Amino acid sequence: MSTDPVIEPAPEAASAGSFAGHGADPDDLTTDVLVIGSGPAGASAALFLATYGVQHIVITKYRWTANTPRAHITNQRTVEIMRDMGIEDEVLAEATPHDLMGDTVFCSSLAGEEIGRIRTWGTHPEREADYRLASPSMNCDLPQTIFEPIMISHAASRGSRVRFDTEYLSMTQDADGVTVQVLDRLWGHQYAIRAKYVVAADGGRSKVVSDLALPMAGEMDIAGSMNIVFHADLSAYVAHRPSVLYWVLQPGATIGGIGLGLVRMVRPWNEWLITWGYDISQPPPDLTDEMAVEIVHNLVGDDSVPVTIRSLSLWGNNKMYAERYAQGRVFAVGDAVHRHPPSNGLGSNTSIGDSYNLAWKLAHVLRGTAGPGLLDSFDAERAPVGEQIVLRANKSIEEFGALLEALEVTGTDDVEAMQAGIDGRADDSADGAEKRRRIRAALELKDYEFNAHGVELGQRYRSGAVVADGTEEPAYTRDPELYYHPTTWPGARLPHCWLGRDGRRVSTHDVAGHGRFTLLTGITGRPWADAAAKVAAVLGVELHGVVVGPGADVTDLYEDWSRLREVAEDGCVLVRPDNHVAWRSAGPVDDPASELERVLRRVLDR
Repeated sequence: MSTDPVIEPAPEAASAGSFAGHGADPDDLTTDVLVIGSGPAGASAALFLATYGVQHIVITKYRWTANTPRAHITNQRTVEIMRDMGIEDEVLAEATPHDLMGDTVFCSSLAGEEIGRIRTWGTHPEREADYRLASPSMNCDLPQTIFEPIMISHAASRGSRVRFDTEYLSMTQDADGVTVQVLDRLWGHQYAIRAKYVVAADGGRSKVVSDLALPMAGEMDIAGSMNIVFHADLSAYVAHRPSVLYWVLQPGATIGGIGLGLVRMVRPWNEWLITWGYDISQPPPDLTDEMAVEIVHNLVGDDSVPVTIRSLSLWGNNKMYAERYAQGRVFAVGDAVHRHPPSNGLGSNTSIGDSYNLAWKLAHVLRGTAGPGLLDSFDAERAPVGEQIVLRANKSIEEFGALLEALEVTGTDDVEAMQAGIDGRADDSADGAEKRRRIRAALELKDYEFNAHGVELGQRYRSGAVVADGTEEPAYTRDPELYYHPTTWPGARLPHCWLGRDGRRVSTHDVAGHGRFTLLTGITGRPWADAAAKVAAVLGVELHGVVVGPGADVTDLYEDWSRLREVAEDGCVLVRPDNHVAWRSAGPVDDPASELERVLRRVLDR
């Protein structure tokens, strides 16, 4: 299946704007939205905007999408968003499936001794039930080298105008829009793009965010890492314990005396990425293919394995987040505003979540069905998420310390002493038993990195695009980072359950979403559904009333919706286009149309 996007030739008149040629007035190229960057945040923004019919242009200074498979964990929220876009099947067809993701190993080398093993990404039988109940879609592993072209391809086929080799230079804002100076890196000429709004998705060294001087908290480059992408058939060492990640602990193998390397599956079981640390306070290593092969053989534990090096790169671990995501008509998404290590697999997922949150709001404002105040909710809703995931990812790295301490490999440069500490876990003694207990506790702590289901799905927004219903926020009955707590409390993600339509199962997320507002009610709540049709006509907003019950629009197949909805049958739950709850009513009101119109006007800044 081809995933090549429809790439436009040299600038010319198009639905995204007009351009009369190289000598044209810079203001001749215009569009409603300019997306700067084509990584997970930018590519997904293009897909969402195109699907919603928003005129836009995407620019990226690179000649193609990602050239290394950096991001890969694709969590349930992202897969269900792709389901809403109609491309879930293609995503899953290209991905490594859930059941091959989770037997994460800690070992001395792939061919060497195992120190421990944990079930990750919801593959433990007890946790898998949580994941299955939470979403119509399961997580998967899809490297961004594959995912980005899928999104860009569908975006282009739906109307995106994509310009590669086009570099952002500067911008100026005024009351009506943004004028962006860009460089065509093929022709060598500069020109301007005039947009009503700009989406800055230009990555962890964002020039746009720097130019805007958005307030940032934290620091960059707190540790150094190298990536080695290679091909090698390692099935003999991993196929019997399938996982995305294999952690290798080798005392004395790197600066600082503790060698903790990561062998990461890219494609099972012949394409891989190794992450290995270096001292960022020293000059960066001069990494060669020969050195890389040596590192690969060392971590695999077998120097007879044929290895083909594909790419080498150095990068820094960051701990930085923007305290504000927007300035005027420019909105920043993705790594531009949350910069962190890959722990927890949150990066691309959160980036896509940013764009999903923003796109429907831009669509409504540009159509004139919402006031500009709706866009203020983007910053209010997503900035707290960015802070949360930056801190969580960095804390996950810190939590490796408990395992290293339990193995007694910290506080010394003596390789023999460190190895003795590791070997001591087999001692037939009280000390050995205590060490084994500490190792178990340390591995359990890693649940916060590998099974943080609540971090992935549990966002509850507070903003002007959410209308309170007068109830207190429901308490968390389990750890809010590890466990997702379904609720229809306004601001929360719509709980998933299976409903019936025409004899087939459909998710609540299938009934809602699709770029429109949805109102869910029961048979005795039909006045709410009737009100939805009236309010949709008055406000010019697509609002779909859905009655759940026997003989109605959809049936409550397992009576799960009646348990999840947290309102009476004659109440209602109003769902936004991004499948977050905008508002709910516990029961009937005297004038449902007036009440619903009041709520929607508040959400949409009307």
